[in-house]
Amino acid sequence: MKLTINGERRELDAATVAEALAALDMAGARVATALNGDFVPAAARADTALSPGDALEIVAPMQGG
Repeated sequence: MKLTINGERRELDAATVAEALAALDMAGARVATALNGDFVPAAARADTALSPGDALEIVAPMQGG
């Protein structure tokens, strides 16, 4: 399915946010996710369905100052 991930159009074989993270090799990563602008808690990722054309944002914390 075609999705926009962090502003980039991508083709992923994923039906949920959790599956998308796994397909991107980020299944175990500590990240924040938003689907079409709405925050998706980690506990809800496996139950949050994706649709063609959705926009998924994945943000990882960074150290620095």
